[in-house]
Amino acid sequence: MGEQDLPPITYLDNAATSWPKPPCVQDAMVRALAEFGSPGRGAHRLALAASRAVADARSTLADALGVPDSQDLMFQCGCTQALNVMLQGLLEPGDRVVVSSMEHNAVVRPLHALAERGVKVDIVHADAAGLIDANAFETEVRRSDTRAIVCQHVSNVTGVVQPIADLTDIAHANDALMLVDGAQAVGHLDVDVGALGVDGYAASGHKGLLGPQGVGVLYLTQKADASPLIFGGTGSRSESPEQPHERPSRYEAGTPGVPAICGLGASARWLAEEATRIRERERLLTRTLIEGLTGIPDIHVLGPAADEMRTPIVALVSKRLEPDRMAYELDHRWGIASRPGLHCAPWAHETIGTLDTGALRLGLGWNSTAEDIERVLDALGEMHS
Repeated sequence: MGEQDLPPITYLDNAATSWPKPPCVQDAMVRALAEFGSPGRGAHRLALAASRAVADARSTLADALGVPDSQDLMFQCGCTQALNVMLQGLLEPGDRVVVSSMEHNAVVRPLHALAERGVKVDIVHADAAGLIDANAFETEVRRSDTRAIVCQHVSNVTGVVQPIADLTDIAHANDALMLVDGAQAVGHLDVDVGALGVDGYAASGHKGLLGPQGVGVLYLTQKADASPLIFGGTGSRSESPEQPHERPSRYEAGTPGVPAICGLGASARWLAEEATRIRERERLLTRTLIEGLTGIPDIHVLGPAADEMRTPIVALVSKRLEPDRMAYELDHRWGIASRPGLHCAPWAHETIGTLDTGALRLGLGWNSTAEDIERVLDALGEMHS
């Protein structure tokens, strides 16, 4: 079967990247390509227009995420880079970190590299649904001097929402930092980093925030004075060979991706008006999907129950079919885009008992419909009839 013979796409891979983007994102990116130069490096109108656009996007994102001072919000090329700045810039040999067993490789691999340099990494295991116990974290943190707690806000495998506020209280009560991977949270949840009190928060631009690939954001409090990961031109203090200490330029070396930043700013402005409606629809559709899946023989839904705190990520396993086979059939027979495998989170799959098999992940998004849910339920039901 050639691509021209495939059915129209029903996109349920939003946990990997949101698609399609709101039209305003493309409009903002096209305008940036047509009308803007490089920000912070010139006095002509194109450079000034770019500087204003980046500043506007930063302010918009800071408001959306509850960042008290927009200068503490830095643009990165993605959440992975933001996490590396946070972890590699704050942790030193001899430090101890306490981390959940549900983390994505964007956290696991930097911590593995740091462990090889002398950082001690201790793991608190989550339950079978992927939810971590704040009391278990408290016990582990108190066991020995701890530099930081590191935890995802939302699992990219089960969609479970972790108790970040409780963990932050535990961290600060023990003179530790609270560092959060928010890749799967922002956009789907009302994230207010100021209210949460976290010291560092990394977020993806192209998932729940509905922006383009190639941009993410990093929030650091002044207390979390991370060393830069990348050094170079910033347009400030050019006479010095040292990386400037002023934020945000300290963490934004090199020419920024202005079109991507403008696209993210546009999506954040759009979400400010639409988020409540979208989140309610995502919640209802997720419940419908989980309830429908529980009625299909030999399918087991992973993660928390439909009425518990979770985002629109639904992972499942089948007693009859491997995840890869289900994903192939969904795509080629029904045009449904899904994601099989370990989802770059082997720790999480080991925790919930699916390391050997992986799982099939369905990620709902801002424009998912009841018809999409009915279609995937019909497809999986036919596979298991």
